[in-house]
Amino acid sequence: MSEIAQLQLIALAIVGFGILILLFIKSNFFRVTGFVSIVLGLFSLMSLAVPQMASLPPAEETIDIAAIKTPTDIAALGQTIFFSKGQCALCHSIGPSESARCPDLKGIGAKLSREFLYESLTDPAAFLYRDYRHGGVPKEYPATMPRIDKDPIGLSNNEILAVIAFLQQMSGEPISISVSELEVPGQAPSAPVKTAESAPVAVAQAQ
Repeated sequence: MSEIAQLQLIALAIVGFGILILLFIKSNFFRVTGFVSIVLGLFSLMSLAVPQMASLPPAEETIDIAAIKTPTDIAALGQTIFFSKGQCALCHSIGPSESARCPDLKGIGAKLSREFLYESLTDPAAFLYRDYRHGGVPKEYPATMPRIDKDPIGLSNNEILAVIAFLQQMSGEPISISVSELEVPGQAPSAPVKTAESAPVAVAQAQ
């Protein structure tokens, strides 16, 4: 017998106990106790009737390199990561949004080079992005972007390249990530993507 079934039997027993008190005992104190027992038992039965779902961490996403044949496959994987493990959509919008907490990414693949995108994902503090959508002095966006290759997001190099491919495809640009660049588990990693040469801190103006 499952734990839920055992709890349901206990709740039924409490309800039955309360009914017996109301039927056979005349003392007001015990009748109140019986009524309270019935109410609590019924509430317990109602709560136990709700389907129980275990609270588990999200399943670990793995990349099947053998299933990726074309750059379009890489971009499709990047789209999945963008809206799931990467948590990009929590702050970024794809298209104008008054409530955006970070820069709009619509067409970003056409505005920024692959190297710049890689650096923006792995070292976002290298640039200060400001919000130019409103009148007056440009302000910093309210959300500070974390490094997505570190905890708590912790994307692998393959996943970062896939996100870049998605941003390029979404912007109507040719995908510059090739299947041969993806690291195969068990093999020595390839040379990292060269980051954009820039000053330690710069200001990137939104277009």
